[in-house]
Amino acid sequence: MALIGGAALGWSALKDWHDHHAFLINASESLPNWALLVETGRFPARGDYVVFAPGHDPLVVKHFGADPKPFAKITYGVPGDVVTRTGDAVRVNGKTIAHLKPKTHQGEDLRPGPLGTIPPGCIYAGSPHRDGFDSRYAAIGFVCRDRLIGIGTPIL
Repeated sequence: MALIGGAALGWSALKDWHDHHAFLINASESLPNWALLVETGRFPARGDYVVFAPGHDPLVVKHFGADPKPFAKITYGVPGDVVTRTGDAVRVNGKTIAHLKPKTHQGEDLRPGPLGTIPPGCIYAGSPHRDGFDSRYAAIGFVCRDRLIGIGTPIL
């Protein structure tokens, strides 16, 4: 009987882990890691890898489809931080974190992302890659709770 109880407890723990975790393969070059263990339902802190739904902006749909796969980025700004821009330099709390490009590789206009105080429940998700498609552009913008999937831990 103890064996059955132990197996049931183990199964319950595994199911709970499965309900709150996932693996993500990052197919883009925007991050140095290509595999992440994702803990779902957690709000990211500054510096955390974050996994989110990119939304349905026409530029996102054109390049990633009507049902795009989740994006993985780094949390560069959290609620209350201030995003500013001087020329093509995007800053969070005065620190330059990215530079804007005027157009995609295909020549489409890239509109700059939001400025000002990051609202409650939202983050600035970015990438160290110069061609990163992230919160620096309006097509992604601030990423709020309704699009957040969880935080990621690089594993490969």
